[in-house]
Amino acid sequence: MLERLARWGKAAEDAVLALLLGAMIALACAQIVMRNFLDSGLIWGDEALRLMVLWLALAGAIAASRANKHIAIDVLSRFLPPLGQRVSRIVTNTFTAAVCAFVAWHAGQFVLQAYQYEDELLGGLPAWWFQVIMPIAFALMSWRYAVFVVVDVFKPTRAIDPSPS
Repeated sequence: MLERLARWGKAAEDAVLALLLGAMIALACAQIVMRNFLDSGLIWGDEALRLMVLWLALAGAIAASRANKHIAIDVLSRFLPPLGQRVSRIVTNTFTAAVCAFVAWHAGQFVLQAYQYEDELLGGLPAWWFQVIMPIAFALMSWRYAVFVVVDVFKPTRAIDPSPS
């Protein structure tokens, strides 16, 4: 059941990424054609593209976090024994989860203020509708890295056979 849910979640994330990228390309091309050949454009087009970049970047970060594929400087762990590598992963994933939780909290406060002050985007739509991706994305990434920590902490260690093969 959990594996099926994970597959559906992965498929949904990939679909959102593809849809956002396709919509961005289509809107940007439409803006270029309209400006160069029709001397017009969509008034809301540039603002929508900026919002789509935000959503695409955060959706990409979520997708990268599902497989622990974020950019990492992995110099030290190459020289560590397996236990040291595991401890290093636990420390870095704990730190990543904490930072993402911190950012999620403050992004939530930002969105709440946008809601309270009735900020608007795209010609009168509530800004918080478009900004809500920020706390959700960082909370999801925090959750995933916390799960990586729990898995690493409770993963059974394999006995290493010291005899040469």
